[in-house]
Amino acid sequence: MPRTLVKDALNAVAPSDAILLQGWVRTRRDAKAFSFIELNDGSCLKGLQVIVDATLPDYPQVARANTGASVEIHGRLVESKGQGQKWEVVAEKFIVLGEADATYPLQKKGHSLEFLREIAHLRPRSNLFGAVFRVRSRLAYAVHQFFQEKNFFYVHTPIITASDAEGAGDMFRVTTLNVGNPPKTEQGEVDSTQDFFGKKTFLTVSGQLEGEIFATALSNIYTFGPTFRAENSHTSRHAAEFWMIEPEIAFCDLAGDMALAEEFVKYLIRDAQEHCAADLEFFSKFVDKELLTRLAFVLDRPFQRCSYTEAVEILNKCGKTWEHPVAWGDNLQSEHERYLTEEHFKCPVTVYNYPRAIKAFYMRVNDGDAPERQTVAAMDLLVPGIGEIIGGSQREERMELLKEGMALHHLAEKDYWWYLDLRRYGSVPHAGFGLGFERMLMFVTGVANIRDVIPFARTPGTAEF
Repeated sequence: MPRTLVKDALNAVAPSDAILLQGWVRTRRDAKAFSFIELNDGSCLKGLQVIVDATLPDYPQVARANTGASVEIHGRLVESKGQGQKWEVVAEKFIVLGEADATYPLQKKGHSLEFLREIAHLRPRSNLFGAVFRVRSRLAYAVHQFFQEKNFFYVHTPIITASDAEGAGDMFRVTTLNVGNPPKTEQGEVDSTQDFFGKKTFLTVSGQLEGEIFATALSNIYTFGPTFRAENSHTSRHAAEFWMIEPEIAFCDLAGDMALAEEFVKYLIRDAQEHCAADLEFFSKFVDKELLTRLAFVLDRPFQRCSYTEAVEILNKCGKTWEHPVAWGDNLQSEHERYLTEEHFKCPVTVYNYPRAIKAFYMRVNDGDAPERQTVAAMDLLVPGIGEIIGGSQREERMELLKEGMALHHLAEKDYWWYLDLRRYGSVPHAGFGLGFERMLMFVTGVANIRDVIPFARTPGTAEF
């Protein structure tokens, strides 16, 4: 007999005389003549009640079915006589597949998020994390669905790279050299020519530069994969390993880039509302009571757009005292981004045209700016509760200005010869952005810490599991 998932049993339209269930015991309650077992198999938030009669030959096995044990149940799906549930199962055969020791840490009580992070191998069995990772799975599917429906091609960009797309230098080194006694040059420096790739290599911070190669051939592409930052940050928004979605669009300017970013975010929210309704309801009850209202509000209104210069003026005139003072030419901090979205505009905001000096070398220089206030066609999409969720730009398609940007960021042209070739052979206006998948999940679920929306968090000092 094929297995029936708990979610399918709960959504059944008619009773069944024969059903096979397999899953884990959430709770067990024993009476004199029978036992009640709540069974969950991870397919949905809600468990299914199973009644095991004491006259059943397998009934002695019930005593071994503690919370956390895995079981197999053959029985009948019948209409429930209790409130709050449509169906229940009357067991005809009950088998304990794997017992759970009495030390099983996920008993029916509240657990702190910090404790659950310490048992990341078990936390997906909890209500909260089961819901988080079901939403994560669904939104990963929706990412591909969105771009495939728009005729974008999925490109796998390298995880090991010799280029730094961000220019920040916070990259993990990849090497096979003996770190205790590496080969040295005559000048006493580590000889990278003897390394596996014959040069310094790193874990990627972005697939964008390689994505541009394919955008200038296939027109519209996207990447979706892991990225890495060796930034010693302990905030709730940063992780050393995280997933990024990066579309790259040929024949596109900044306005088109901003429009696609807004459409993409709204698409993911709608998909979650449609396919993860029960999990979102759970989050709104136990994690963030304003979640459903906020998501509906985001869908109902166009995102605001505000230039960086306007944003600085707003922040300086609002009367607040900032931990990080605001001045034209400085990066906006999380407190500034959240004020713009949560207090001033009260909705998502796309800030655009940032100072050239604080942005990456590849961003297109805007025409007509005064030299002391030169800006680039960059944009950041900010959302309430999180801050920046998307960063993007129109790319510099003009060879000389791209070389100028590389010089400003102290990048050697010889290291990016292939990137310059894209401007030498059929250059076109093009744009793209990167969406941090975990930050999107934080926004959609209301879960406040990035460590709780990724299966196994990689943060400074933490590489467990």
